[in-house]
Formats: sequence, C-alpha cells, structure tokens
Amino acid sequence: MAKPLSDHDRRKQISVRGIAGLGDVVEIKKSFNRHLHFTLVKDRNVATPRDYYFALAHTVRDHLVGRWIRTQQYYYEKDPKRVYYLSLEFYMGRTLQNTMINLGLQNACDEAIYQLGLDLEELEEIEEDAGLGNGGLGRLAACFLDSLATLGLAAYGYGIRYEFGIFNQKISSGWQVEEADDWLRYGNPWEKARPEYMLPVHFYGRVEHTEEGPKWVDTQVVLAMPYDTPVPGYKNNTVNTMRLWSAKAPNDFQLQKFNVGDYIQAVLDRNLAENISRVLYPNDNFFEGKELRLKQEYFVVAATLQDIIRRFKSSKFGCRDPVRTSYESFPDKVSLSPCQQKQEISQHSPLCFNLYHHTRAKTSYIHCCCFSITSKTCAYTNHTVLPEALERWPVYMFEKLLPRHLEIIYEINHRHLDRIAALYPGDNERLRRMSLIEEGDPKRINMAHLCVVGSHAVNGVARIHSEIVKSTVFKDFHDVEPEKFQNKTNGITPRRWLLLCNPGLADIIAEKIGEEFMTDLFQLKKLLDYIDNEVFIRDVAKVKQENKQKLAAYLEKEYKVKINPESIFDIQVKRIHEYKRQLLNCLHIITYYNRIKKEPNKKFVPRTIMIGGKAAPGYHMAKMIIKLITSVAAVVNNDPVVGDRLKVIFLENYRVSLAEKVIPAADLSEQISTAGTEASGTGNMKFMLNGALTIGTMDGANVEMAEEAGEENLFIFGMRVDDVEAMDRKGYNAQEYYDRLPELRQVMDQIRTGFFSPQKPELFKDIVNMLMNHDRFKVFADYEAYISCQEKVNELYKNPKEWTKKVIRNIAASGKFSSDRTISEYAREIWGVEPSAVKIPPPNEPRD
Repeated sequence: MAKPLSDHDRRKQISVRGIAGLGDVVEIKKSFNRHLHFTLVKDRNVATPRDYYFALAHTVRDHLVGRWIRTQQYYYEKDPKRVYYLSLEFYMGRTLQNTMINLGLQNACDEAIYQLGLDLEELEEIEEDAGLGNGGLGRLAACFLDSLATLGLAAYGYGIRYEFGIFNQKISSGWQVEEADDWLRYGNPWEKARPEYMLPVHFYGRVEHTEEGPKWVDTQVVLAMPYDTPVPGYKNNTVNTMRLWSAKAPNDFQLQKFNVGDYIQAVLDRNLAENISRVLYPNDNFFEGKELRLKQEYFVVAATLQDIIRRFKSSKFGCRDPVRTSYESFPDKVSLSPCQQKQEISQHSPLCFNLYHHTRAKTSYIHCCCFSITSKTCAYTNHTVLPEALERWPVYMFEKLLPRHLEIIYEINHRHLDRIAALYPGDNERLRRMSLIEEGDPKRINMAHLCVVGSHAVNGVARIHSEIVKSTVFKDFHDVEPEKFQNKTNGITPRRWLLLCNPGLADIIAEKIGEEFMTDLFQLKKLLDYIDNEVFIRDVAKVKQENKQKLAAYLEKEYKVKINPESIFDIQVKRIHEYKRQLLNCLHIITYYNRIKKEPNKKFVPRTIMIGGKAAPGYHMAKMIIKLITSVAAVVNNDPVVGDRLKVIFLENYRVSLAEKVIPAADLSEQISTAGTEASGTGNMKFMLNGALTIGTMDGANVEMAEEAGEENLFIFGMRVDDVEAMDRKGYNAQEYYDRLPELRQVMDQIRTGFFSPQKPELFKDIVNMLMNHDRFKVFADYEAYISCQEKVNELYKNPKEWTKKVIRNIAASGKFSSDRTISEYAREIWGVEPSAVKIPPPNEPRD
C-alpha cells in the first residue's frame, strides 16, 4: 500500500496556500536565526527543538504585531461600534499553524524551515494546546473570534487566563486519571502582558446607605492583570484582540489585618486572591455552585466592564483622557455578548453598578437610565436546556460576596414582577415562575431569568433548540416579549476545520471551484456539479484514505493497536455525558461483537470504533462509562476470532490538536444524543465538512444538516422531540425493551455478569442499574432503530462510489455551518453592526 503523503509534501503541491515568495523565505530565515540566537539561546551552545519552535513563533508573531497595532489605530480613528464577546472559556488549541494560514505565510515558513534543515510539522507538535475550555462551548468561542476578525468587525474577546486549563486525561487500567494542564510552564509566545491596564475588582464588604446613595465599603480588592493575544482574520490584515484576565493580589493584601509577627502568613495568603484565575472548572453542562466559580464569573465581568467603559470614554488612540462623558450613546457604540456559557454569567447587575459608579448618580439613575442602557447593550445566548446546567446561585452566597449587586438584583426583580403583575393580574403562579428569586431553602437567584430580563435579544444556537427555549425553558418570558427571541445556529471556522486540518481536501476543492470558499463557504454548493465526476469522486475517496492511513499509523504508534485502514472509521468524540449517549454506541459495539462471535465465518464489514472525550472529575457515571468502553475494548481487541473486523479504541486526552488529526479521517460521525437535549453541537459540522457521514438523531444542528444535505444523505434514526415528550407523558419502561429484544438482553446480561470485568463481576452494576431503572435519556428506546441504522451504514459502505457521492453531497451542503455565517447574523440582527470586506493596508504599505 502506498505511503500517504506527509503534510509537508502535500503543502509543496497545494494551490490554496499560494507560492512561497523568495523574499519572504529569506526574510523568515533571517528573523528565525535572529530570534534563535539573540532572544532564546544566547549563552547556550546548543538549541533544543523547543527553542526552534519559539524562534518560529516569534518570527510569525513579528508579522502579526504591525497589523495588530494598525488595526487598533484604525478602530480608534473610525470609532465603529465595538462588539465584546465575554466567555469563561476560550478553547483556542494551538496558534502557530492557524496564524501562518491566516497571514498567508504557511508556504514561506514551510520552505524557510525546510531550508534550515528542520521539519515544520515537528515544530508544530511542540506547541502546547491552549485548553482554556471544556469542549464545544469554548471551541465555539474560538471559532467566533476567528470569524469576527475575518469579517472585519471591531471585536474583543474577554475571558480568564487560567494558569491550568482543562486537565490532561490519562487512562490507567482503563480508568480516567486527571493530571494538571500546566500549559504555561514553558511560557506563551503569543500573549503580551499589559500591566498598564490592570484594574481593581472588589469582593465582600458591606453596603452603607447614605444621603448620597448606597456605598459599597470595606471591600477586598483583587487586581485584574490583562494579557492580550492577537487574533488575525483570514488574509485581510485585521488583527483583533483576545484579552484574558489574571488575578493578582495588591501589595497591601491582608497586611493591614495582621500584626508584624504575622507578616509571613499575610504574604502567603495572597494566594487566596490569586486562586481566582488558577484553574478552569472542568464541568460541562453541569452547574457547580462553588464560591470560587462565582468569584471567577464576577472577576471577568467586572474587569471587562471597567475596560469597556474606559475604551468608550477615551476613543482616541493612545489617549486616556475622557472624550465622552454621557452614557446615552453607550448602546450605539458597545454591544455586549456575554453569558456565552452553559452556566450563565450575568453581566446585568455589574453593568448597572459600573454605570452608576462612573456617573456618580443617585439611585434613581440606576432604576431608570442604567437598566435601560444595560438592556439595550446586552444580548443573551442560551446554550442548554438541561436543568442541571442552568445557574441558580444561593442568595446567602451572593449577599456575602457581592452585597450591593444583590440589592440591585432585588430591585430589578421588584420592577420586573410589578410589570408582570400589571400584565397578568392575580396570576401569582406566573409571578412565582418568572421571578428572578426562587423561594426555597436556600433562596436562589435564577441567573437565566436575570439574563432574559436584562437583554434586548435572547437566542438559542440551533433552530430546534431555539424553539424548545421558547416553548419550555422561557415560555412565560416568550409570552410577554416574543420579539426578543431569535435563533442563531452555531458554526465552525473553515480556516482551522478544513484548510488547516485537511489540506488535501481543501486542495481538490480549490482545483474545482476556486479558493473563495474559504471566506464564503456557501460556494461549496458548486461541488454538486461534480457529483457524477469520476475523477472528483476518486480524488475525494483518495484523500479520505490517505487521512485514514495517517491516523492509523498515529494510533498504532500511540496505542500499539494495529488498525485496518479499509475498515469504517466510526468516531464519537465529545465530552462524556449520559445525554450524549456514549452508552448507546457501546451497546452497538457489543452487539456487533456478539454477531461476529455467533457467525465467525460470515463476511462482516470491518469497523474501527473510536470514542474519545473527558469526563468531569466528579461525574461518577461518566467515569464508569469510560471504564466500560475500555473494558469492552480490551476483550474485543484481543479476541482472535474477531481479528481486524472490529477494533475499539478509546482516544486518550481528546483535545483540539487531536481533533485536527481524527476528524479528517472519519467515515462515520456519531451524533446520537436523545432528541431535545443537545442544543446544537459543532463537532457534527466539523465531521460533515471533512467528508464523514452522520449517524444521528434529529437533535440540535443535525436537523438543519439533514435539511441542507437531504435526510437521505444522513443516517437518521430514533425518536424525535415529540416522541420523547410523548414517552415522558406515558412513562419510559426500560424493562419492556430488555424483555422484547434478545440482542439487547444478551448485551445487558454480559455487562451485568462481568463478561467484560471477570475480575470484578459487579463492576458495572451502577451502569446496569441506571439503564434499567433511572435512565433520563432513554438509551433502550432508540437501541433497535440505532442497530438497524448501523446495518444501513454497512450496506452503503460496501458500495464505495455511492458512499463517496453522499460524502460530496454533505460537503457541498456544509456552507450554512460556517461561523462566518453565524457571526454575520449576530452582527446584523443582534449587535447592530455590519461586516466589512475592507482590507486594512499591511504595515509595509502607506495608509490612505
């Protein structure tokens, strides 16, 4: 079998990256050597591979800085409305290759590094993933930043510079073990500390009510130190900023509370303040009501709002003197898109508070003007309908940490309920449902309700999700203000998720339809003209096979499992969660295994099933699911009867850089959540764009993917949202399916009796008990349809030409799922700004 081309070899023949100019290559070599010898190595005699990586990163960053400065100057001169995207998560992954691509430097860097006797791919592998996110939500934020810059929007990303990102996952004896992600241990060449913009953030204290109005006093101060990272657009010379805050204790922190003898302890206690930005909470779709988490949320919001107000007031480049003193125009110049969390971070009371503080107005100003300005400025995106994911903070915790903000929330709630009472006289049950404060022990603040009340727009992230938001989660609010509610289906950046990770596919597409699809993904529709083109069909299949061979070689090296590259690469990669139903996938694996064992001489379509994802460290069931998958893999992979007809691999430490290897090689994408539970999904879009076919339920963005490509070009199975709701009314009885379906019964009996855990027969009793008695996500109800649908997958795979034609139809239908489209819709329909095709002149050219 022919060895697949390396990415280096492929880049030599790729049109979409352009030809490397000789001058660029010479300049890059000079810059590389300068950084290597004078910035990094200095007195050392020998350079390490990491030195080479840093030299290249600094060389590429040099090309960013001039564009970055010029972009910010341009914004200050034009004074456009600015968009601020707040998120507790930014899952950026690696930066080097993405930056080279967006600046159009990849070919020149590749050639320069090659001439220096180094391997670009090896240097790229040295870079640490910036894993400041848990999964889809944090990665969505990263895609959005790419699109905001590519669309020429004056935008800023704001978040926290976690010292430790999402944990590194190790699999030990089949169990997940967490290790700290010390991603900053070698430094980060892409960030710039900006101590001159450090800001105070206050916590604790008490409220004094004086004649001049309420005053928040005796607070504890933590300093927010900004670190800026440039975010380049695609070949338009726009470079926006992601500003991440790091917590620092002030010099006098705690010292005033100690006598001289306790000086040492006082200094040690500085850690209490600095812990705020120490570590990312590793929960996805689950609210953990810890005080540190609330501190993180307020920390990023309070620092960011001060920064936004400073920039609003001082609109001249390099000038800190206030130019604007009135806040009436604030919503015309500022759009805040916060709460991009499955756990809502609410900006509303902090913004009211900041506007009040900066105007030094009476309380009445907050009541009237401040809230009006706030709601016109802020928009709320909801990312989940799972009740356990929505934030409900205990009032006592808020009162201790943010006493003045609690008063403001109570005032907002009072006025909100007065309005509802006027609209629905005597309807006390509605008032209870719509209140921002939930009665109980303890009383809680419903942050999602606060977000809806304090925003001018509320949206879900896929059409089906937005409808569920209107009909269930926020039905009462939709009844009152239906015009507030919108849909904005999520998207992914085609720069990272096609051009960077799948250059072979990008190249053959560019040969057929040109290169404009990189900034207008709808152009992919033109591929339908080649649906019967034998050469194109062959080329698409060849690229996929090369990607599969490359991944197979990587997996054999990493996992010591020999993989059949002719098998179906069946992949499910996402956070481990009951609603995502990795267990349903596992039941299929065991069923397929049993069929092979039952008829060992029958010809089966070979499969390599890969499952990857991290379980939240405190999520027992998710960790048990990983153990079950690895235990099944141990049995299947070592059974000589099965051979290479079925292999199961758990992909350890799934992250952005691993996704870039896995997704281009996938044949089948598993998107099998219970209908009505996945808000959107974005992994489904990445697989579709990279030529995998989807097996999935009608959930999240799968619905729109089926609409775009034609349902017949996906493998859709199982209950729809209406079916799930009907089953909820009737009652779900897992025992019925166990009794009726012999294959399911056999699988469950194997798990129960220790077939996959002979040393500990009762190891999986919790999984069996959950599936039989407490399964919120109705795995058995979709089992039969899922197994039947998998048989259709096998049948189609036997016909490579027809399979590839469906692949082409899916790629051609991917245009809607570009984050450029998503951001354009946010810009025009929520933020009130217009994307720009203006190309800012590069630093070496004079400005107009």
